[in-house]
Amino acid sequence: MRLTALNIHPVKSTAIRPVDTASVGLGGLTGDRTWVVVDDDGVMVSAREVHALFAVTADTPDTDAGLTRALRLRTADLPDLLLDAPTGESVRAKVFSNELRGIPAGPGADAWVQKALGRDDLHLLWCDDPTRRTLNPAFSSPGDFTAYADGYPVTIASEASMRRLNDWIAEGALDRGEEPPAPLPISRFRPNLVVDGEEPFAEDDWSQVTIGEVRFRVAKPTDRCVMTTIDVESLRTDKEPIRTLARHRLVEHKTLFAVHLIPETTGRISVGDAVDVR
Repeated sequence: MRLTALNIHPVKSTAIRPVDTASVGLGGLTGDRTWVVVDDDGVMVSAREVHALFAVTADTPDTDAGLTRALRLRTADLPDLLLDAPTGESVRAKVFSNELRGIPAGPGADAWVQKALGRDDLHLLWCDDPTRRTLNPAFSSPGDFTAYADGYPVTIASEASMRRLNDWIAEGALDRGEEPPAPLPISRFRPNLVVDGEEPFAEDDWSQVTIGEVRFRVAKPTDRCVMTTIDVESLRTDKEPIRTLARHRLVEHKTLFAVHLIPETTGRISVGDAVDVR
């Protein structure tokens, strides 16, 4: 089994940034989901609510080695925004039920984000200390942490499982007398790591994953939400893949695809690295 793709998301819910190699810390891939957009109440705003976030490209030196600033934001019809890591007092940032903190990027950054997304109540925050955020103790160990990911530092997905899911989607369309749709890309699930070379859904039984020099512990399966139904190009929503996952991968009222990982060691990983599991 090999690592076939590596993805970083510098600002939560913005465009996926594929990379060939990445540094892994105990909190996840370096630079992944370390910025977040929140509303006036400090509550996270994601592409679930504002699909246009998918059209914003965020880069850091981790995704663009030539970048000398902490963050660059790009979108159509606006000049690029270049930011340094902000300083000052942290403020409230609520990600689902997690009460977190972040340092405001400032009025200029907020104005850019508000114009790009068409809402005047938005603010950009940077996670200055991801170790403040603890994880669900039912699926983690004391000392585990991450920045603004939904729940756990890293998500890994299988191309074999994606092929099986697309087969199920096609079969369901035929059963309904419909034309089978084009296969969905695995990017719908926004995994950090993509692997191939195993049986479909073999990841259900993994407890540990080693890629290159880094060892990860499996935390839990990933339950999927309606964000996976958004086409990142058209920004339109459909019933897939949730409809088919609900038919084939429904466990305790949750639709499952991919698994969450927690790093146990640090180091660099690269596309093409061997993947060992147990």
